[in-house]
Amino acid sequence: MVGRSGSGKSTFLDLLALTLSPSSARRFVFSALGEISEIAGLWQARSLGDLAALRARHIGYILQTGGLLPFLTARENILLPLRVLGRRDFAPADRLMERLEVAALGRRRPADLSIGQRQRVAIARALVHAPALVLADEPTASLDTANADIVMQLFADLVREENCAAILVTHNAAQASAFGFQTVPCRPQIGLDRESRGVIDWPGESPTGVLPTGDSSLEEAP
Repeated sequence: MVGRSGSGKSTFLDLLALTLSPSSARRFVFSALGEISEIAGLWQARSLGDLAALRARHIGYILQTGGLLPFLTARENILLPLRVLGRRDFAPADRLMERLEVAALGRRRPADLSIGQRQRVAIARALVHAPALVLADEPTASLDTANADIVMQLFADLVREENCAAILVTHNAAQASAFGFQTVPCRPQIGLDRESRGVIDWPGESPTGVLPTGDSSLEEAP
């Protein structure tokens, strides 16, 4: 997803990650591994526990700056999604750390890692529990061109290898296209009730999505 700042890209990712809820929703169905959930109903019922459980099982999220917990080591950050789910098989974490070339950094805390290393650790954390959907909010924005291409290549390769869906927010449409992502524009538009809205122009016959981007129309979910 590409678009200028303020067009609603990050807000849209947070809605998909079930960390924000809209002021209203008619229908929003989430389906993964045979589990079908009516998200609009969970939002309306304020079922925050159910939303958190869905997020923990099926969604991985890579933030622009990594979003690693500073008091945990790199390996502990990567293991966190598995521990939340009560899993004790840490082999997927070790495999991803080797694949992303951060195995030797497992005992370091985020402050002792470079930006590129932190982003690799964040990718491993997002994929370690085999989610159905991975969301990435400008994961290479803080990197130089050479490292950005390396991290993007690793991310694209791992998404294919892990057989999960990925939605990426970026300002660099050319880079996203080069690594096999289909670009979808998100553009600002003045909508109804004079609210600032982001319009997502989905390809093909999918309907255009309009989402509110004003803080007053969104509620945070833990």
